Amino acid sequence: MYQLLIVLLLSLTPLIVHADSDPLVNAQARTPSLLTDIRYAGHDNFIGRTVAGYEAPLCLLSEAASMALDHAQELAQKRGLSLLMYDCYRPQRAVDDFVAWVSSVAPEPTKASYYPSLDRSSLIDLGYIASKSGHSRGSTVDLTLVSTTTGEPLYMGTSWDFFDPMSHTESDAIDLAARNNRLLLREIMTASGFRPYYAEWWHFTLVDEPYPETYFNVVIDE
Repeated sequence: MYQLLIVLLLSLTPLIVHADSDPLVNAQARTPSLLTDIRYAGHDNFIGRTVAGYEAPLCLLSEAASMALDHAQELAQKRGLSLLMYDCYRPQRAVDDFVAWVSSVAPEPTKASYYPSLDRSSLIDLGYIASKSGHSRGSTVDLTLVSTTTGEPLYMGTSWDFFDPMSHTESDAIDLAARNNRLLLREIMTASGFRPYYAEWWHFTLVDEPYPETYFNVVIDE
């Protein structure tokens, strides 16, 4: 009876994978035109420093998500645009770093840019940071659109990772131009097999993600 209970409990527990041989690919190898600005590998993010597990600014994804993203890039290019990736696969150790930072007394150099109206200690309770992230499953992306004519990101009304209701895709607090650009990004991504997250205009997950219960923890490096 106790053995059966243990098996049942294990079946309900998300798997965290630490092995070096996990099935993640570099999305830019499939789609060289893909633009990247992997923010957690640098200092332009809400913590203000490189996040644990980001030793290289790469967009790693499951093979299925990489293929779907290639299709999204094709749709964007037909409109004179390109995808710009802010985050792709995120190691579980990075998520753990976020959680530890919330309760720390570390400096907050980017508060004005990322969470100006909130206390850092409230970010978990308000749902902006969680102990598990879909990014760690290898099929979730954060991104925006860039004009291939100007090289500038389209105006979206807020920056990426802005912790505020204004970041909701259909927020009433943004103007028509930003709303239309957000809806265009959503149109391109949903047409390529991704589902949006209503609270973050930049966040999309592959509908048929191949590892829905697996949270990878492999470092991102060259």
